[in-house]
Amino acid sequence: MKKSTFTVMILGTIGGILFALGMCMTLIPEWNAFRPGVIMGVIGAVVLLIMVLVWRKMENKEPIRLSGKTIGATLLGIVGALLLGVGMCLTMVWSHMVAGIVIGIVGIVVLLCLIPFIKGLK
Repeated sequence: MKKSTFTVMILGTIGGILFALGMCMTLIPEWNAFRPGVIMGVIGAVVLLIMVLVWRKMENKEPIRLSGKTIGATLLGIVGALLLGVGMCLTMVWSHMVAGIVIGIVGIVVLLCLIPFIKGLK
């Protein structure tokens, strides 16, 4: 295993756990830990961002250039993930089965649209 892969694995695990625990602390009202959850989630997101930067540096990759396509792909991914999450919440939390399934499927389709958007069609 390469050092870069091992480093990314460790940083990704730490960042993912911190982010997930922060989101749980924020979203579960019984824990009464909204503010510490937000702080922990932000720390996890920062560790994950550092992971990307460290990996790119260790693999001698060029820095990420911000272009319209990069920003569009990021926004498309965010919208797709939010739609999928809203659909899941409608189905599991608020008992709106049909609306949740429809919105969740729309979110999945939006996320699937990322593949041809990024890779292109041949």
